[in-house]
Amino acid sequence: MFSWMAWTGPTALVFIFVFTCIGILAILEAKYPGGAERDGVFGIRTTRGDRLFMSILGSVFIMLGWIGLIGSSSTLWGGLVVCILWAIFVFRKV
Repeated sequence: MFSWMAWTGPTALVFIFVFTCIGILAILEAKYPGGAERDGVFGIRTTRGDRLFMSILGSVFIMLGWIGLIGSSSTLWGGLVVCILWAIFVFRKV
């Protein structure tokens, strides 16, 4: 059924991570309705979900750039560190 997709351990971990984040956001929204909208450094009003989306989408582009510039044969840990720093920036400043 899923033979068309390259299901690997890292691919499964990415999907598990994204769905776990969505679940955590659902729990936070139920416990603290409305979230905390705020204006960040980009000048747009964002909520928790917006910031999660921006951090995940930004991380995708960071990793693609990392693979394009550094190469996929090298370690991806450096790209992961940059992604984590990006997510911290987004959740604190955007």
